[in-house]
Amino acid sequence: MSQESTGNAAGFEAPHIGSQDMPRWDTGELIKAPKFTSRNWFALLGPGLIMGGSAIGGGEWLLGPKVTGVYGAGLLWLATLSILGQVLYNIEISRYTLYTGEPIFTGKFRLMPGPKFWVVAYLLFDFGSVFPYLAANAAVPLGTLLKGGVVPDPEHVDGDWYLMKGLAYLVFIGALIPLLFGGKIYRSLKAVMTFKLVVVFGFLLFLAFGYSKAQTWKEIATGFVSFGNVPVLRGEDANGNGKLDEGEDWDNDGRLDVVEKELPANLDTDGDGTPDYWIDRDGDGEITVVDKFEDVDNDNYRDGRNVDSLWAMIFGTSSISDIDFTMIGFIAGLAAIAGSGGLSNTPTSNYTRDQGWGMGHHVGAIPSAIGGHDIELSHSGTVFEVTEESLPRWKAWYKHVARDQLAVWLPSCFVGIALPAMLSIQFLSFAEADQGDKWTMSVMTAQGVQNAVAESGEGLGKFCWFMTIFCGFLVLAPTMSSSADGIIRRWVDAFWTASAKLREMDPKHIKVVYLRVLIAYSIFGLIMLSLPPADLISYATMFFNIALGISCWHTVAINTKLLPKPLRPRLFIRVALIVAGGYFFLLGTLSVLQQTGLLVKITG
Repeated sequence: MSQESTGNAAGFEAPHIGSQDMPRWDTGELIKAPKFTSRNWFALLGPGLIMGGSAIGGGEWLLGPKVTGVYGAGLLWLATLSILGQVLYNIEISRYTLYTGEPIFTGKFRLMPGPKFWVVAYLLFDFGSVFPYLAANAAVPLGTLLKGGVVPDPEHVDGDWYLMKGLAYLVFIGALIPLLFGGKIYRSLKAVMTFKLVVVFGFLLFLAFGYSKAQTWKEIATGFVSFGNVPVLRGEDANGNGKLDEGEDWDNDGRLDVVEKELPANLDTDGDGTPDYWIDRDGDGEITVVDKFEDVDNDNYRDGRNVDSLWAMIFGTSSISDIDFTMIGFIAGLAAIAGSGGLSNTPTSNYTRDQGWGMGHHVGAIPSAIGGHDIELSHSGTVFEVTEESLPRWKAWYKHVARDQLAVWLPSCFVGIALPAMLSIQFLSFAEADQGDKWTMSVMTAQGVQNAVAESGEGLGKFCWFMTIFCGFLVLAPTMSSSADGIIRRWVDAFWTASAKLREMDPKHIKVVYLRVLIAYSIFGLIMLSLPPADLISYATMFFNIALGISCWHTVAINTKLLPKPLRPRLFIRVALIVAGGYFFLLGTLSVLQQTGLLVKITG
């Protein structure tokens, strides 16, 4: 932490705006932004690299392939809107950090009615983030590798249950180790995410260029801009002539399919008089997707799923009653985690501070427990006086942040969505995707990849099978590290400034507070891993979009009220962020209604 962060700079007194329960800012001089050249480009990569490494994570690997496997790429436009909204959000929360050196969470606490109110509110909004669903799901590909290609079945095999739980605990604890070493925790995460990006993107690009079809990529590219497409249930005979015409064969099975009806639960397992389960109709000893619908053509796939334009429904060329709400949870979940999702975007501002960008240069960073002896963190932010000299520097810093997000994070998000989508569209059939669930999709795809690549050589096919599963592990496990650091960091940072008791501590003791919260989070995570993986991701994503929507609106208020007028966002940016908040809030509401069963009652 620079000595310039204490005292006043050239007679300039920092304002004390908002809640008086928060400390007054210190003052300092805004340093010049670095110049981006071909020689120093990697050193200047900041939060976009870490957040970009997280961009291919739970939503992209677990939920994305399920949605694209069943509906094709036609619904990817929802991810496009989510990513665009998030990149704007990331830049705007960094705007606050560049001026104050504080993360956006601290700024939230500065607005009225004050920190006590916002602590309770955001603890509720952030509740889903604490569930370690990534560790639970990362155990699936790891267990499959250890069993030589056999997917663990913890529900029916006791040995697999213990194996999966043991691996989940191991992955979870292992993901926390990088947070203990490396001086700045930020540096450790940057190294981990760089390795992940190189390996995962490298392998998926190899498959994309070597074994996928041009038609697949055309479908994906079109899907990203197919705004207004919605899932529908509708027979393939669009013109009603009783024949399979060109363009009507949605699932490419050569048959004119009808909508196969879902079957209601027909087995009362708890004796309360209400059926709550399904009979094993196909006699395979398990209750799967095929037991829950009327399989007219015996293809193990529920026919009738399709996509249609919402605009066509509005203008009367098709019916809005055709909309299929059965997979709204998956679809909203994909949009929720596409990019980062929920409040997991907020560490972008923390990393902007830790990188020393803008006024973060004066404030310091959170050090790791081991190796961070000379690093400390100020209890309050440091602001600068807006002058003819500082304003151009500010604009240069803002461009620097925007470049980091637009050139690194944004492309990483689209690539992170497109490549797993390519895997499911190219290498999985509709029936396979329909029968897979959200925590085994990454393993199911591996066999399809092996079959396709084996034509070039059996050894290469086996290698690609291994790499597909290994990449599934790499996608989930390192992201567990950044996810854990994100939730710990945003709350430690916030309380470090908001709590009068913590403000009495020596700035060098921030790592002690971080370590204590890390231990508490570890205990909670180990307890939560006793729940089934599918339940964990459902709980985690249910409120993600609602939290992000509210945070978008809150950020507009923060940057409008707390920043000097010359540094505030323009009207267009404010409106865009408000609209993005509305989009996330709507998706979140649909997800909650679906998860709680209320959506079925509303839609009939």
